[in-house]
Amino acid sequence: MTNTNTVLVVDDDSGHRTMLRTLLTGWGYAVMEADDGSSAIDSVHEQAFDLILMDVRMIKVSGLEALGEIKAFNPAIPVIIMTAYSSVESAVGAMKNGAYDYLTKPLDFDELRLTMERAMEHSHLREENRLLRETLGAHFDTHNIIGTSPAMMRLMETVAQVATSEATVLITGESGTGKEMIAGAIHFNSLRKDGPYVKINCAAITETLLESELFGHEKGAFTGAYRRKEGRFRQAHGGTLFLDEVSEMSLAMQVKLLRVLQDREITRVGGEEVMKVDVRIIAATNKDLITEIRADRFRDDLYYRLNVVAIAMPPLRERREDIPLLAQHFLEQFSERNRKQIKGFTPQAMDRLLRYEWPGNVRELMNAVERAVVLARAEYLNEQEFPLIPREAGPEGAIPIGSYGSGDFPLDEVEKKTILRTLEISNGNKSEAARRLGITRRTLHKKLKTYGVMP
Repeated sequence: MTNTNTVLVVDDDSGHRTMLRTLLTGWGYAVMEADDGSSAIDSVHEQAFDLILMDVRMIKVSGLEALGEIKAFNPAIPVIIMTAYSSVESAVGAMKNGAYDYLTKPLDFDELRLTMERAMEHSHLREENRLLRETLGAHFDTHNIIGTSPAMMRLMETVAQVATSEATVLITGESGTGKEMIAGAIHFNSLRKDGPYVKINCAAITETLLESELFGHEKGAFTGAYRRKEGRFRQAHGGTLFLDEVSEMSLAMQVKLLRVLQDREITRVGGEEVMKVDVRIIAATNKDLITEIRADRFRDDLYYRLNVVAIAMPPLRERREDIPLLAQHFLEQFSERNRKQIKGFTPQAMDRLLRYEWPGNVRELMNAVERAVVLARAEYLNEQEFPLIPREAGPEGAIPIGSYGSGDFPLDEVEKKTILRTLEISNGNKSEAARRLGITRRTLHKKLKTYGVMP
């Protein structure tokens, strides 16, 4: 951390401000002080701050009042609220008004430092995302893609570069990551955006019908072919054809697709007329095609035809910074659809969302939020409304139960080994260990005392 990062400390307790100034200066921050919420508001109008650390209870203007004014003036400033009165109500009030996070007094210095660093990183990512969107241009259509994480920013840069070309694109990634949305963004930012955008899921159609769906058929070509039908290639003429789950095609069908990609010509099933097609191909798969090639389930020549430009969609667990944005987007969407007035998530609920691994990715998150909205009875979704998410779920780095060999262990012993091992890989940082374990720092202290380890 360099002294270019300036923190405004707002507290009517001069002793507490002095302590924080000494602490933060030692961490490399430049520190400014304000003794009341009104002074903090004035300071924000006068100069720029990278972060604000503000008490809740002050004599003239409270921290929550000042928070609202500050966010109205500059919503990009991350504000961390300090309170000696830990409650869900005060936390919800702070988060509702735009606080990045809240901490209880007396402050845990490890937790404070970690929270400040995360807030700084989040703020910098937002600025980088703003610059990225400026680079992409005002007319770039993100096609409802949500994400400010470094992984998504890099991906969108690639999409912006690829979109204006005519190159064939292969999008890879786990199910539910949003491959179809990326395909849409490529088309709607391309020179073909005024042409048709046609989609087909190759896994949803039987092999016997897939050829007809792609190339069309003549009347009487097979039983049930009562009239001529144009296929997806002809429908997409002058535009883009999106082949989802292309790895599910049979080898015989892959040969026919390869021929079309090479010659840009098709013939309807049961017909003889050869027709030229002007179509850009975007394909997607959730499988590793190199593995499929080695197993003789996918043709290598077709792979190289499709893989002119490769775009890999990151799984949600690798871009956790996007979970709050995505969750809030789905909450607003489903609240409106179900005619409910739900304002947000409690800190505990959001913490649970952030710690879960999301094997179903964005699609699973969307379904979880929709279910919670439907069943919610209050203005804020709480952790009880996400029962499908295991309580023990945690991010990579938490030690799974049962990872100590095949022998039998009493539950208490497994818990002890799990906690001590997690503390070890966290380099002794108790706040980080508690985060990885999905417990509070206070609970971690109690456990360590039980084990005879000095907290």
